[in-house]
Amino acid sequence: MMAGRDENEEVAGGLTRHIPVLLDRVMESMQPQPGEVIIDGTFGAGGYSRRFLEAGATVIGVDRDPDAIVGAAPLKQLFPDTLKMVHGQFVDLDEHAHGLGYDKVDGVVMDLGVSSMQLDQAERGFSFRNDGPLDMRMEQDGPSAADVVNTLEHKDLTRIIGLLGEEKRASSVSHAICRARDEKPFETTLELAKVVEKVVGRNPKKPGIHPATRTFQALRIYVNGELHQAAGALASAERILKPGGRLVVVTFHSLEDRIVKRFLQDRTKVRGGGSRHMPEMDVPPATFEFIVKGNQDASADEVAANPRARSARLRAGRRLDAPARELDIHEAGVPRLAAFRGLGG
Repeated sequence: MMAGRDENEEVAGGLTRHIPVLLDRVMESMQPQPGEVIIDGTFGAGGYSRRFLEAGATVIGVDRDPDAIVGAAPLKQLFPDTLKMVHGQFVDLDEHAHGLGYDKVDGVVMDLGVSSMQLDQAERGFSFRNDGPLDMRMEQDGPSAADVVNTLEHKDLTRIIGLLGEEKRASSVSHAICRARDEKPFETTLELAKVVEKVVGRNPKKPGIHPATRTFQALRIYVNGELHQAAGALASAERILKPGGRLVVVTFHSLEDRIVKRFLQDRTKVRGGGSRHMPEMDVPPATFEFIVKGNQDASADEVAANPRARSARLRAGRRLDAPARELDIHEAGVPRLAAFRGLGG
């Protein structure tokens, strides 16, 4: 549920209407047509889905957050026959579609990372700006961020914060966390943010960036298995898209973008068959072609209107008719981390 109106929302037909980032670029790449079936793998507030529905497409809206499913009710009332909501993980896109009777679909869109709705709700524990329980669970189930910081060893915390948060002072941050939790286990977001801030300090050149940003990003990604999910969802999209189907992915940080980039580069690669000095290699054919070569960023106007768009990148490909392949998520860029009660790996 939306915590309040901001510059990313407008009211239409009595409903609060969320405007997602890169909306026009998503529409240009997806080109939804009447009668097509499109999976919105990260439904959130339904901004992309609404536009697809208005174009006459049927949308399978998937979200692991039960609040997003509840929040979809007004849009479901507007499109009762063509919006089909599924509470589940986007790594299982193909299974969700099969469960609704669709063998193949025409499009898959994914907006990776945390949603503005989740950030806005202090009680969800994603934000270091508003105090709340140190939670960060998108599915509101399983181990929380508090469980991780209060339990994992220093070396494992360092690896998580360093790899997933790209925090240069990861070892110092994890040492400070371990010292603080020995006195009192972490319970709230501001407790953790204050400890991290003492270690990292404020950057006078970047006054708007909180020192705990990278640590909170790392914990959120780890708790929710976001990189594992993203890589698995790309493989699932490859399996469920029909020839000519479009895959459109929006990312917000380099770790996600690297996975999508590697996937599309590998799947669009036309591999050679050897040379006169080397035997011909048995290589699989390309499964995608580029719709967008490289990535597209938000325009200056969009960034001015919506600061969240500043780091957004869009990549897109069109499915070819070659069979889907197996995907090694670690080769795709998912780091190996200490497993913790079903997390990491």
